[in-house]
Amino acid sequence: MTLQIKTLEGYHKAYDQSVNDPEGFWAEQAATFTWSQKWDKVLDWDFKGPNIKWFTGGKLNITENCLDRHLASRGDKIAILFEPNDVNGAAKSYTYKQLHAEVCKCANALKARGITKGDRVVFYMPMVPELAIGVLACARIGAVHSVVFAGFSAQALADRVNDAQAKMIICSDYNKRGAKTIPVKKVVDDAMAIGCDSIEATLVHRNTGEPIDLEAGRDHWWHYEVDHRSTSCPAEQMDSEDMLFILYTSGSTGKPKGVVHTCGGYMVYTCFTFKNAFQYQEEDIYWCTADIGWITGHSYIVYGPLLAGATTMMFEGVPTYPDAGRFWQVCEKHKVNQFYTAPTAIRALMAKGEDIPSQYDLSSIKVLGTVGEPINEEAWNWYNKKVGKEKAPIIDTWWQTETGGIMITTLPGITDQKPTYACYPMPGIQACLLDKDGVELTDNDVEGLLCIKFPWPSMIRTTYGDHARCKQVYFSTFEDKYFTGDGARRDADGRYRIIGRVDDVINVSGHRLGTAEVENAINQHPEVIESAVVGSPHDIKGQGIYAYVITSDKVGDHDEFRKELIAVVAKEIGPIAKPDKIQLVSGLPKTRSGKIMRRILRKIAANELSNLGDVSTLLNPEIVEEVKKGRLV
Repeated sequence: MTLQIKTLEGYHKAYDQSVNDPEGFWAEQAATFTWSQKWDKVLDWDFKGPNIKWFTGGKLNITENCLDRHLASRGDKIAILFEPNDVNGAAKSYTYKQLHAEVCKCANALKARGITKGDRVVFYMPMVPELAIGVLACARIGAVHSVVFAGFSAQALADRVNDAQAKMIICSDYNKRGAKTIPVKKVVDDAMAIGCDSIEATLVHRNTGEPIDLEAGRDHWWHYEVDHRSTSCPAEQMDSEDMLFILYTSGSTGKPKGVVHTCGGYMVYTCFTFKNAFQYQEEDIYWCTADIGWITGHSYIVYGPLLAGATTMMFEGVPTYPDAGRFWQVCEKHKVNQFYTAPTAIRALMAKGEDIPSQYDLSSIKVLGTVGEPINEEAWNWYNKKVGKEKAPIIDTWWQTETGGIMITTLPGITDQKPTYACYPMPGIQACLLDKDGVELTDNDVEGLLCIKFPWPSMIRTTYGDHARCKQVYFSTFEDKYFTGDGARRDADGRYRIIGRVDDVINVSGHRLGTAEVENAINQHPEVIESAVVGSPHDIKGQGIYAYVITSDKVGDHDEFRKELIAVVAKEIGPIAKPDKIQLVSGLPKTRSGKIMRRILRKIAANELSNLGDVSTLLNPEIVEEVKKGRLV
């Protein structure tokens, strides 16, 4: 089995080995999995390309390691435990044997519809077990899955389908989310109307049973296609470096980036980090509240837990429905041992009533985790006292879509913890801080730009269809370093604290949104001349979206205009990207070359008005005073 670190001495020993002999260290972890052909070489890498290959020549199928290898010893153990949106709805479970059978049936259905190795399949689904089954079915036959969060707009969905040139969309009829019923299939229809020429078929899971339109020849019911299929499907043998999935993430330019992860290294790293970050034990019930539309759901709802033979929970609902005790009610009901959620959710639940968790029996919880953004100290302390009763260690995990797995974290019960600090690098992660000139800061008690100076197995391989962009974004800022795009502080004891993005990306409730894509959406409105978007402090979301907008003279009712802008953004991207504040301005601070000075706009949005820096060199310094006076509280 994959190494599980148990002591502080064990952590230091594993970390030292992973730095001094990385190939030997990761070969030991990889050897615990089922390979149909062993690799020829552990690692081949060059950050200049970038060209990174792990376990070269190795052949495997990740689903054999998620499912088949557990059947003899864990066949009757629950693999997926599903808790529906309806608090009165019955929980549903799949043993490893049952999940294996369902994945094979779905894989056979995909093959019957012409899906073969290398084809891209887009998912646009709520958090139901069929989403996990479909993802694993793609991996079973070598198809590349690309899950799109089912809160994105039709335009955003169409953009991702077209970039991936996907052959099939798998969706549901509707999504139950709290008190809302969301017409998922209608969004897919709207995306198809925009233009998704590569799509040959859609598969529709009947989630609520409410009426939908089906287009003859194109749209097919999941139950008609899947239910009668054989429960046996041989796993396609994949090269270690074959694509496993594409997951789109926002960049500082408008076009989303298709982050590519491959089979072998991703498998080894997600299992290793799952077992160690959460200290998972054989009988534990593990719950990550994320959506599979994000990397957290890929790595720590589906792949990591199933590779480790764990029981992983899927939750369809929201934390505040039917009330703010929902998370804790589920933890009590299923005796959850590891609970992993976002700081946004914690802050939202704090605001609903600090003592609500005390109404539930949370004594089963052994580890509390957070993900998506750094957790502020007030929320950390509440989580520690009210939920963990100061007995369950908190892991404040830092990582990214591009890293594939957790990079910096406390190891619960092993390394120490400190509020607001992610703390220590995982074995295999050679983190460093650089100054703006690329000089490494080797001392402790320093701030700098967070980089990684050696490859790890689950790192990004490319951006789909645009390798030059991968190089430019991650590997061109500093020579022979992966640049995370984050600033960080390292304290006197070597713990890391993530300060935040240094590029034009806003972290809203743990979801990364590029300023350019929000600006592009706002600029769709015919009365918008120009816009600039920045992140601003938000009590619940961590960061909110603050938009500065120059309008034409035709805008009369400003409140109505703001509503129209919000509607445009929701349509173009999705509700997650709606601006929290929209300030109408006559101009924007710009350099003489015409570049918008977002640094100044960020400080004004954050009410840091005494420290705007030198504005005298701006093309239009007088505009700064106007923007300051019009700041929205």
